[in-house]
Amino acid sequence: MTQTYHRLRAELTFALAGFLDPEEAQAECFRWFEEGLGLSRSWMVVHGTEEVPAGVRRKIRSWLGRRRKGEPWAYILGWSLFRGHRFQVTPATLIPRPETDLVVEAALEVGRRLKVEDCVDVGTGSGIIAVSLALETGWKVAASDLSPGALKVAKRNAKQLGVAIQFQEGSLLDPVPDPLGLVVANLPYVDPADQPDLQRELAFEPPSALFAPDRGLALTTALLVQAWSRKAPACVLEIGAGQGGELCRRAMGIGWRKTLIHQDLAGHDRILVALA
Repeated sequence: MTQTYHRLRAELTFALAGFLDPEEAQAECFRWFEEGLGLSRSWMVVHGTEEVPAGVRRKIRSWLGRRRKGEPWAYILGWSLFRGHRFQVTPATLIPRPETDLVVEAALEVGRRLKVEDCVDVGTGSGIIAVSLALETGWKVAASDLSPGALKVAKRNAKQLGVAIQFQEGSLLDPVPDPLGLVVANLPYVDPADQPDLQRELAFEPPSALFAPDRGLALTTALLVQAWSRKAPACVLEIGAGQGGELCRRAMGIGWRKTLIHQDLAGHDRILVALA
């Protein structure tokens, strides 16, 4: 039987539903067609009854084999959208999450209120925060990361999107010169004890970008200490669900004048703002 694009889409949705929720399977199938094959829904309306070339069938089989093993679609595709821009992602970097959009929004709000001119994105990963802030403000943006592989990806993303960012390799604020401006970060904040219960896709992402000692609080706490001692005007940090109260207490104990917690759409603690 001739395999048409309509038939391929139906078979792919069925195959994805073998390990995804049915609604997720359908949504991801559309993403494969649109993002992976470049075939829009309107194209499918006109051409859906056409026969699928052998090369396309081989590509789908290859992707499906990798996806069945748990590899995230963004790694298979090689890029992910964030705030309307394509960012390259590799196994050296985390895949952008919608929650991190809240970090950018909070950083924009705090930065404009404090009239900052400089910003540093600590643990930049693929560079989504640093690049987004550089695209949307006139700030001088710097970024640091301990991973050479992540920095390589971040530099490519900055170049591709046409922004100038000063990238530094090293731990937290160690490689970043004074004076510090606004400090922004999405550091590892997952408790290592939670690892057995996490989605299998997370096994493909770099553990050093996910897990932190002290129930996931160690790196965020260390950054708050560094940023305070070096007189940063404020920090805007992505945090884990349920971490807000403890991190606020720690921040106030360090010396930060005021702390605020922003929650995500699910009502979980997600952003810590610390003001000097």
